[in-house]
Amino acid sequence: MERPVIYIDEDRCDGCGKCVLDCAEGALAVIDGKARLISESYCDGLGACLNCPQDALRLITREAPDFDEAAALAAKAAREGRSPSGGGHGCPGSAARSLTPLSPLDAPAASAASTLRAQVPTWPLQLRLMPPTAPFLRHAHLLLAAHCAGFALPDLHERWLRGRVPVIACPKLDNGNNDYLDRLVAILRGHADAPPRSLTILRMSVPCCGGLEHLAHAAVRQAGLDIIPQIHVISLG
Repeated sequence: MERPVIYIDEDRCDGCGKCVLDCAEGALAVIDGKARLISESYCDGLGACLNCPQDALRLITREAPDFDEAAALAAKAAREGRSPSGGGHGCPGSAARSLTPLSPLDAPAASAASTLRAQVPTWPLQLRLMPPTAPFLRHAHLLLAAHCAGFALPDLHERWLRGRVPVIACPKLDNGNNDYLDRLVAILRGHADAPPRSLTILRMSVPCCGGLEHLAHAAVRQAGLDIIPQIHVISLG
């Protein structure tokens, strides 16, 4: 199948190893002074490793085996001398942690038939469902946010949704995001006479969420727009 896989320009690579640390699946290693892809099936194609100081890495779409997360994490665990399931190791985005104490649930439970009023400026929210020619996209200020952002930020509506059109996506859950790229490019090109004015990215600090950054930059390039995505990272502490 064709899917995104990392490509390493050996002439640019200086073997610093930053990409190895950024790759939660352990698909990369520094061998003979250069970053190498250990196995195509270990690469999830999300681009968390693309923040290379030498700009030596990029994603290319080509024939490659399916991503095998279990095999990738097992191989990484073996190299690190631990059990694959040992104590929450693996992708940092899946590591369990408590960030704030849970408050008592004092409010009465809502009835099964209750209706809650939505407080979002536009609909739909999912990137895959967003109509590229929706009227509200004309001259829009777009907010491309990770699924988790709405639960992680208490001021999401007041600070981030005001004046912006929200679009949500998760490159980790939707592995192989070519359809994401095509849809975002279509949204950016949806109104040729009134293209988006800005694109803000709201992502989590976990490495897998870095795929949203790659997606945004790639889409802006393909759409030929003269805007610079603004990146904001939500830290898990």
